[in-house]
Amino acid sequence: MKPELLVMAAGVASRYGALKQIETVGPGGETLMDYAIYDALRAGVERIVFVIRRETEADFHALVGRRYARRAEVAYAYQDLHDLPGGRMPPVGRTKPWGTGQAVLAARDSIRAPFLVINADDFYGAEAFRLLVDFLQEPAGHSTLGDPPERYAMAAYELGKTLSDQGTVSRGVCKVSPEGTLDEVVEHVSLARDPQGGEGAVQRNGDGSEVRFTGLEPVSLNIWAFRPTLFPLLAEAFERFLESRIAEPGAELYLPSVVAGLIERKIASVRVFTTSSPWFGVTYREDRPLVEARLRDLVASGAYPSPLWPGES
Repeated sequence: MKPELLVMAAGVASRYGALKQIETVGPGGETLMDYAIYDALRAGVERIVFVIRRETEADFHALVGRRYARRAEVAYAYQDLHDLPGGRMPPVGRTKPWGTGQAVLAARDSIRAPFLVINADDFYGAEAFRLLVDFLQEPAGHSTLGDPPERYAMAAYELGKTLSDQGTVSRGVCKVSPEGTLDEVVEHVSLARDPQGGEGAVQRNGDGSEVRFTGLEPVSLNIWAFRPTLFPLLAEAFERFLESRIAEPGAELYLPSVVAGLIERKIASVRVFTTSSPWFGVTYREDRPLVEARLRDLVASGAYPSPLWPGES
């Protein structure tokens, strides 16, 4: 079956201050999601599942009806704060969803085939989609869960090329084996450019300590290649997360953390594709002019047409 595309578009975007998933940044009025879907379709994806929040449904239907539904089969899944196993209820005062792990789990009844996962508000580049679609079209090479492990994949980018000049970011920093598989991914928050210059990064912790990075470290930007066998494993991880952390304000189940756990337990192996494609996003509103300039340059180079979708404004 043709790989599908799961687009995580339910984020609140508190640092950006708007529904950035549908902000227009391309020279022809395109969103970053437009470019990602354009690249995914070129790579061979024919079905798209959007994970959204109920309160943004009207805006997304308007966008999808105009641009995507005529080019691919489209389905929706909903990330809901109250979608909890075992009759659990969210803590009083909690308004934020439970993170990217729950976002993917929300599509468990909508995904039919091997699938890619992306954020709605990131530019990943065409090469990343080609590499991951090709990977998913290879034989799975297993018969049962964990023996041998499930075969998944991700695209990695250099940390220093994914930082923002406007503030801190969170990144899943990866350790890759000599064979090109993921050994470990650790989510680091509050990463900023190293004030000493260069491509380096620094994480300042609450106790005053610092962790420094060269900037060459491969990082996960949540572009993954999975198979539907992920969903029962993800449900199990979400259950464990809730057992220990449901009462923590703002606690989230990060998708890279789930993957790291599967690798540690030898349930899954994850091939890492290092891509030369550029990555950029709009974490902060002040990032927008740079993103617009980079998209104009890509259009000028011939990498993308403008407008991206002919016949539409």
